[in-house]
Amino acid sequence: MSNIVLITGASSGFGALTARALADRGHTVYAGMRQTTTRNAGQVRAAADYSRAHDVDLRSIELDVNSQQSVDTAVAHVIAEHGRIDVLIHNAGHMVTGPVEAFTPEQLAELYNVNVLSTQRVNRAALPHLRAAGRGLVIWVSSSSVKGGIPPYLGPYFAAKAGMDSLAVSYAAELARWGVETSIVVPGSFTSGTNHFAHSGKPEDTDIEAAYETKYPGLVDQVAQKLADLAPADADASMVSDEIARIVAMPPGQRPYRVHIDPANDGSEEVSDVADRIRNEFLTRVGLTDLLTVKPNAN
Repeated sequence: MSNIVLITGASSGFGALTARALADRGHTVYAGMRQTTTRNAGQVRAAADYSRAHDVDLRSIELDVNSQQSVDTAVAHVIAEHGRIDVLIHNAGHMVTGPVEAFTPEQLAELYNVNVLSTQRVNRAALPHLRAAGRGLVIWVSSSSVKGGIPPYLGPYFAAKAGMDSLAVSYAAELARWGVETSIVVPGSFTSGTNHFAHSGKPEDTDIEAAYETKYPGLVDQVAQKLADLAPADADASMVSDEIARIVAMPPGQRPYRVHIDPANDGSEEVSDVADRIRNEFLTRVGLTDLLTVKPNAN
């Protein structure tokens, strides 16, 4: 079945790879990104070139997840053209590196805005259409840092991703009776095929950053290198996009609740298995077992 897919943060990395992987499999894909006529104009051209060269339906769309107006306009555009959204993929995010203390509260608030509040903006615009249809799939691109090994100097990013993951867990139960499925995709520390570290934000308080450098000299570069060393030689970011495409292709009602793509194996899957089992057991104990499964067209 060909789906209408809307994905956020699709200018590069996992987002761009996923947009292409889904288009290759016959879906109509709206690759959301901001500044389509300026900063990301090259990515828009690249997506159009890919669409023509491979004879697929890949469309770039202006979508700034930090602007409710931009989000509303993008969703309305998709609905106007197709009358529906079948698959919504929360992929947009931003990383920062450095000692936590050196980031201002305003920086942490902005990071939370990009990684967490953005999903709420998109959900409030798109979910009414999925709920009205009584079917659909929401995919959340989380991170193994939420429950796995946690190296230092990535704290604000990890906290934001944990917030997004927690929101996804709550949404899964609240959308189940509407027939809307949830899949949480958990990538590990892929250091090739993405620009997370290259484009990561830095602390504004350079005095505190310098103070930490006296005790932790060169730690940012050390962490990036150690994470790269942990990854097998054949680990590639396309493993994530291929897994997302596999999930989308599965029959409704049979998609996995959570999957890990973590070649470095930082322990996230083991911890998540326990947390998700406890969630299942608790919902069963309080008589809400039906929230663990989705029956399409349940509206």
